[in-house]
Amino acid sequence: MAAPTLSWDMGTAYDLFVSLHVLHNTDTFGLRSSWAAGVRSRLEEDDRHFLEKAQDVVSFPIKWIYRLPQPKDAEAVFSALSQISPRDRLLALAQGTNTPEPALEIFASAAEDGSWTDSDVKALTEAYRSTDSPPRRSDIESMLDLWSQPGIFGERYLHALRAYHSVFFAEEEKRIKPRLQDAIHRAKEQASQLPFDRLIETLSRGLRFGMELEIEELVLVPSYWITPLIVYRQLSSQKGIFLFGGRSETDSLVPGDQVPDAMLQTLKTLADPTRLRILRYLSEKTMSPSELAKRLRLRASTVTHHLNTLRLAGLVYLTLEDKHKKLYATRDEAIHRTYMTLQSFINPQDHQEKENAPHEN
Repeated sequence: MAAPTLSWDMGTAYDLFVSLHVLHNTDTFGLRSSWAAGVRSRLEEDDRHFLEKAQDVVSFPIKWIYRLPQPKDAEAVFSALSQISPRDRLLALAQGTNTPEPALEIFASAAEDGSWTDSDVKALTEAYRSTDSPPRRSDIESMLDLWSQPGIFGERYLHALRAYHSVFFAEEEKRIKPRLQDAIHRAKEQASQLPFDRLIETLSRGLRFGMELEIEELVLVPSYWITPLIVYRQLSSQKGIFLFGGRSETDSLVPGDQVPDAMLQTLKTLADPTRLRILRYLSEKTMSPSELAKRLRLRASTVTHHLNTLRLAGLVYLTLEDKHKKLYATRDEAIHRTYMTLQSFINPQDHQEKENAPHEN
């Protein structure tokens, strides 16, 4: 793969938005739903329900965050949003997200008109048809309701976002900032030692691009909450931005939790006979979801669910080919690393003695 020029960015503002998305999509990120519900319950009911609805239209405004001045923290977000008229806040945040361009035009039209029609629903259904997870009609109608009242959305969203920061993220921001600094330091060291494709595999814990990234510059950004998944967006025709997991494999997303997330997620993932069979088949050769479904005699949707779980645990390589084709292979080093992490967790003193023991040359 041709290597673009690398640049770097960092800021807790990314995790302000990412954390909200994770708290509302716990299964996708392997987060305990009971803990996430507890965090959300700290909000007043109106703010809690509004932020949940807002996730459908504003989840990862990465392009907007990238343009914030340093330091890119929560206060920078609030300051920038305050300088935008309430009516224009939704459009500003939504541009550069994963909303298809035709859908964004329809939403912007609903915002201008202050209303929407059934033809808008049908057009949006078509616009989302080629996406990985097309929204249901009820979800599309809910999004149109928000877009058709942009001024109300802008006022309520900033108020709810401030409330979320007050009841939870202010403390979380202090906790993760030094960890993000460590993550970007590690990533820069790896970038100086690894070729581009291997660097992406390492930072993403298993993602491979089977096609060329037709950009000249790639911005790399650590995110504590996105771990172990990634988000990629185009900033321009020649510039992309890549959010990678900045949480170490010995750390936990839940504050005070002593069991490392990566180890726990892997052990839970391996405790399933179908996933063990998938890993065995993938150790023999790289396969697509449809090939695995045929081999396992399972529905494609079932196999996709298992593959997503394996990807979340970092146990498989995922290669993205042209035309949305996906190929998978076993990531053996992740299984070995889980074994080593488990050993050091159960017997930390024994592990430390081995680390400190003199090595023979």
